[in-house]
Amino acid sequence: MIDHLDHLVLTTAHEAACVRFYTEVLGMRLESFVGGTPPVERKAFVFGSQKINLHVKGREFEPKAHTPVPGALDLCFIAAVRLDAVIARLEALGVPIAEGPVMRTGATSRIRSVYVRDPDLNLIEISEPAP
Repeated sequence: MIDHLDHLVLTTAHEAACVRFYTEVLGMRLESFVGGTPPVERKAFVFGSQKINLHVKGREFEPKAHTPVPGALDLCFIAAVRLDAVIARLEALGVPIAEGPVMRTGATSRIRSVYVRDPDLNLIEISEPAP
């Protein structure tokens, strides 16, 4: 019945820091679009053919999750570059690695991962397919 994930929604309490993390650290593209009723300008982080829509705590768009809270997500991204390059970028930007590199089981294969926290303390796993 389900083919793939189109987007997900991230709730932040720190909009500017969140935008910086997902664009400058993770390299996603910030997109603005108009949606909802009444129409309101919204933001999203775009990567590949997916996106993460952004809600700001207390200013969420309807409909929304029953209890949207910052810091409740645990996301895994497959990197477009080698994990060693990801680690070097994180270190250069002063982003602490919470764990890794470690071996994990991904959706389709074994993966090698590092874990970091975004400004809302969501757990972000960045991975590469294991050899």
